[in-house]
Amino acid sequence: MLVDFGKANLIDKARQQPDKVRMVLEKVKTDGLQPTLDAVRSKLDQPLPLGYCNVGVVLESGVSGFEVGDRVVSNGSHAEVVRIPKNLCAKIPDNVDDESAAFTVLGAIALQGIRLAQPTLGECVVVTGLGLIGLVAVQLLKAQGCRVLGVDFDSNKCALAREFGAETVDLSKGENALRCAESFSRGRGVDAVIITASTKSNEPVSQAANMCRQRGRIVLVGVVGLELSRADFYEKELSFQVSCSYGPGRYDVEYEEKGNDYPVGYVRWTEQRNFEAVLDMMASGVLNMQPLISHRFRINDAVDGYKTLADKSALGILLQYPEHKADNANLVNRQVSLQSVTSYENGEAVCAFLGAGNYASRVLIPAFKEGGAKLHTLASSGGISGVHHGKKHGFVHTATDSDAVLKDNSVNTVVIATQHNLHAQQTVDALKSGKHVFVEKPLTLTLPELDSVEAAFEETGNKQHLMVGFNRRFSPLTQTVKRLLMPVKQPKAFIFTMNAGEIPADHWTQDAEVGGGRIIGEACHYIDLMRFLAGSEITGFTATQMGDAPGIGVRDDKASITLTFADGSFGTILYLANGGKAFPKERLEIFCNNAVLQLDNFKALRGFAWPGFKRQRLFSQDKGQKACAKAFIESIKQGRPSPIPVSEIFEVSRVAVQVAEQLRG
Repeated sequence: MLVDFGKANLIDKARQQPDKVRMVLEKVKTDGLQPTLDAVRSKLDQPLPLGYCNVGVVLESGVSGFEVGDRVVSNGSHAEVVRIPKNLCAKIPDNVDDESAAFTVLGAIALQGIRLAQPTLGECVVVTGLGLIGLVAVQLLKAQGCRVLGVDFDSNKCALAREFGAETVDLSKGENALRCAESFSRGRGVDAVIITASTKSNEPVSQAANMCRQRGRIVLVGVVGLELSRADFYEKELSFQVSCSYGPGRYDVEYEEKGNDYPVGYVRWTEQRNFEAVLDMMASGVLNMQPLISHRFRINDAVDGYKTLADKSALGILLQYPEHKADNANLVNRQVSLQSVTSYENGEAVCAFLGAGNYASRVLIPAFKEGGAKLHTLASSGGISGVHHGKKHGFVHTATDSDAVLKDNSVNTVVIATQHNLHAQQTVDALKSGKHVFVEKPLTLTLPELDSVEAAFEETGNKQHLMVGFNRRFSPLTQTVKRLLMPVKQPKAFIFTMNAGEIPADHWTQDAEVGGGRIIGEACHYIDLMRFLAGSEITGFTATQMGDAPGIGVRDDKASITLTFADGSFGTILYLANGGKAFPKERLEIFCNNAVLQLDNFKALRGFAWPGFKRQRLFSQDKGQKACAKAFIESIKQGRPSPIPVSEIFEVSRVAVQVAEQLRG
């Protein structure tokens, strides 16, 4: 599916993803055409790891249950060295060979579909689609004591299914699947159908419904058309279920990434336990993968391997990595040189980036490069994005070891663009390493973290720059607003409406320990913006969130924050995740001087009865990212103070954390 998608042109890609097209059109309305095009190009430019079934030997382990030297299977991206959470791997029994074990994860997909179908001893089950997963399903169903009927267009695959003990329907020979199923079920209708086919046709589901007995079960493991006929299901009271990958735990961050297992008494079969069950079936000889291996390729010939996917007769395709001794230095090397090292002049901002995510690669890195920074090392925990974006933007090195980056004397500036929970410690470490630091907001998630950053900065003797990416104050239109407000001496009233849009409750940014929530992670921008425009210290705040009501999973991203300032000004931030995208995303209104200024999406500024000013409009939205980066770099080069006074950075960061804590109660 991914290979076919990759070959498609932009129009075909759009046709395959109508939901994404709607998102793009909505983004054009709010952000403008050019920022949207940049975002789309960046997304399409990112490489996708294509595989997720591996066998290898443990090089390092930071968890219990797995030791160095253990032979394991893992559900991790294809690579010579794979980093994987503990719940996504399993030990391989001694009598299971590596080649067979490599198919464990795919075997778990078949097993999960079978578990949902709940077959019992003696039942007759149809497997529609005798590809790799279908043929695994045939063997597992036979092991469970079921009578199995396989259906496919490929005579060779039908022959393999018969070798595994199934009866078959060879559609290429004109055999009628419904009549064969009726005979196979002794006229009663089959008990269950497991669909492992891949086709856009609706026929497999319709055929399954007609094969089934009354109250039969249909489980979809593959990808087929889903225009269902109500009549097919209504009269027989059939059940239809779509199987989700390898079992319970799939797509659950707590299980997959954080390693929190489900209690076995409540969830007997998880992803990992399904892996173990498949391996046990291989060890007992019940599941035989060797006949299903159709091709073997060295990793250097992987492109040829992927070409064979177009051959519908292909089954199991193995990619073989070269064997290395465990002490081979290349296997544990955490830095890759992308180009020859260049020399740097005194006073230049020689930058290392920690983090190569979407925002860093699409916005921050280009902004720093355009602003005159020298790009030295791009550190990324996964490695793939580091190499890709490192080459694209001209970094000298890419690495997966942030500590080594901080110790590199060639680097004098560190840009931190990792997940929010890492910012505070990485900032402290970078400051103690003698580096200038630019932190993509937020600076910290807690007040103790903020205290530690302040202490680390004080130890530098104010000799290093510390800056947070509060870019809104650098927007051209914000600078116009600041200039218009300069002559106004009376207090001002600010209203900032952030039509934030909904983010799922399980997104990492909503996690208080990882992302800090959206007030700390994003509303801090608007606290800083008001602090900048008021030009006066924040003296207090009040915060109110949406009340507790049924159906409201997250409340603190629907909140009102009112700030008071030492000069008598006040400002209200309406951070709202429950609005519609037809309304401007970011709107600032300023009331003072018997007039009003209105700023929409950092693209258009209007004055209502404002002396000497009516309107200013930009060709495209400009939130100030480039100007922010350039100002920071120039301050390093010229030895000037940081563009944002560090006292304001600490002030705004402290208020943001305090507001979030108040909302959480």
